[in-house]
Amino acid sequence: MTHPINNLSPLDLTSPEPIYRQIYWRFRAAITDGVLTPGERIPAARALANELGLARGTIDTAYSLLTAEGYIQSRGQAGTVVAPGIDVSALSPPAQRSAGSATSPAIRHKAPVLPFQMALPALDAFPRKIWAQIGARCVRATRIPDMANPSVYGLTSLRSAIATYLQVARGITCSPAQVFITSGYRNTLSLITHALLTPGDRVFVEDPGYLPTRQLLEHLQMEVAPIAVDRDGMRVEDAVSHSTRARAAVVTPAHQSPLCVSLSLPRRLQLLEWASREQAWIVEDDYDGEYRYISRPLPALKSLDRDGRVLYCGTFSKVLFPGIRLAYLVVPPTQVERFEQVSQIFLGGCPELTQAIVATFVTDGHFARHIQRMRKLYGERREMTARGLSKALGDLIRIDAQPGGMHLILRFKEPQSDRLLVERLQQAGIYAEALSDWSIQGQADSALLLGFANIDCEGSAEQLGRRILELM
Repeated sequence: MTHPINNLSPLDLTSPEPIYRQIYWRFRAAITDGVLTPGERIPAARALANELGLARGTIDTAYSLLTAEGYIQSRGQAGTVVAPGIDVSALSPPAQRSAGSATSPAIRHKAPVLPFQMALPALDAFPRKIWAQIGARCVRATRIPDMANPSVYGLTSLRSAIATYLQVARGITCSPAQVFITSGYRNTLSLITHALLTPGDRVFVEDPGYLPTRQLLEHLQMEVAPIAVDRDGMRVEDAVSHSTRARAAVVTPAHQSPLCVSLSLPRRLQLLEWASREQAWIVEDDYDGEYRYISRPLPALKSLDRDGRVLYCGTFSKVLFPGIRLAYLVVPPTQVERFEQVSQIFLGGCPELTQAIVATFVTDGHFARHIQRMRKLYGERREMTARGLSKALGDLIRIDAQPGGMHLILRFKEPQSDRLLVERLQQAGIYAEALSDWSIQGQADSALLLGFANIDCEGSAEQLGRRILELM
């Protein structure tokens, strides 16, 4: 007779969810759904490991978790059974169960990864085995003091690793004390705003530009002043000639978000001169500056800063994975004390175990090698995606030539509402963003923003292109 556990959904070896957690969720769902009943024997760990082709330790870890939570019991020589006294109805009320309940709650409540999803690195190419090994080392090395409240400034080893990396890779000379660890770009920008600006201050932003920047600044009662972007980046001359003085400018100079153009050297120097003259601040959002495909990555704007007016924002979400929720900020030496004071108020500190894993990943050289691999991979995937879409859509579209970034811009040769098309695509399970939604003054052309990092072949892109054609 076939054991009920054989009817469970198969394991997904490409999922970011660890295998032992997938096994845990499948057993738990089987118990709460009545597939496995109280007192019923489940396969021995060794037998299940052989059947699934997994290491015995993987099964043992899943079983240990199920035992600790009271779902199963070990009876020694008699084997392991579903806990006899378990109240299945209390665990999973019928109203909350669905046909897809064999999927783990953690996965079920997450939005799926959609084709062309933006701001998402190539999850299939992340070195999860190395990451897991480093994670295990860091867990074993955990001491009692490491379990107390984390420093709001960030783990010292990670701050040092970032300072070293930035000097080599981005041309930024800074000390570890200038580096502050945050939980993401929004957290970083909020910290900067609280430390250096006051409600009502005028802030220049790119138009079109990253939507959360404008939303957060407006929420913090800043006056947002949109500055147009052309093929050389933000039109700095328009900003500096503004009649009303601004206290700061937020820019994405490496790959402008969303147009992916680079801020030209003359404009970089002009922006720095403006900030020095007006005693204003420049917030450099270098969200994917490492990913340039036609030449070496451009030095950061911060590397040209001689007067201490640039605050450099980086993130691990684009180069590692978004779920890590770690970013960092480099402040001028004269502002370290101010940011330490404000951090005590507005930062809660990021988990030190996660920071320790990232610090080891960087110092062991895996971070630099990963970026080099991804730079090559993304260049290939961008070309494959562009070819596939061009095959499907032909003369109806034009794809911008971009020096780097993680998304491409698909423009229409005939009038087309990008907002309406995005709605249709989302209903069809395809991710896209409308370029017009990123514009403040409504001057952006109609176009689709499509992430290509997780498109693994030209055929997939062509198939998706045909679907776009059907919905146009």
